[in-house]
Amino acid sequence: MIDQLSARDWLDQGLKVLTSKGFTALKAEPLAKALGVSRGSFYWHFADVGTFHAELLKYWREIAAERIIMGVESSAAAEPLIAVLLRRTFSTRLALERAVRSWAASDPLARNAVQAIDRRRLDYVASLLASEGFAPELAQTRAQILYWTFLGFAFSDQQLPKARHEVVITELIRIALAKP
Repeated sequence: MIDQLSARDWLDQGLKVLTSKGFTALKAEPLAKALGVSRGSFYWHFADVGTFHAELLKYWREIAAERIIMGVESSAAAEPLIAVLLRRTFSTRLALERAVRSWAASDPLARNAVQAIDRRRLDYVASLLASEGFAPELAQTRAQILYWTFLGFAFSDQQLPKARHEVVITELIRIALAKP
């Protein structure tokens, strides 16, 4: 292990543990053991486990919303940005998404983080649809439908063959952009 861990190292490890073992494993001792260091390193960066949880949820938002949005916004694709977002979003496995939402079912801090990211994502999708010429109410409605589709995908363990997956994504984009 490196001489000194950063807070980000702890947060990265926290996301791995959350994804693989669930939120009940997000404790100083097991995390320290997995990183091969003492708990003192954990407490150097975080006042307590609650503070770590709050920082972990902020980090998740950065990864699961803000970085994706930045990537879409900086895309040089020839297709509409909503299509870029849908292709990227529906082309990854979402085990971390499931883990955070499971945590949110029993923890108010995680629930608030999930509600905040849901609002951020919905607003962003609606803004992309509005930029394609949809009226605000229709953009919000379609954003909600697309988001519910995303959540269903996130919780689905069914993987489609690549060719079929591409057909489904193409149809989803067609539906999203269909003019009334």
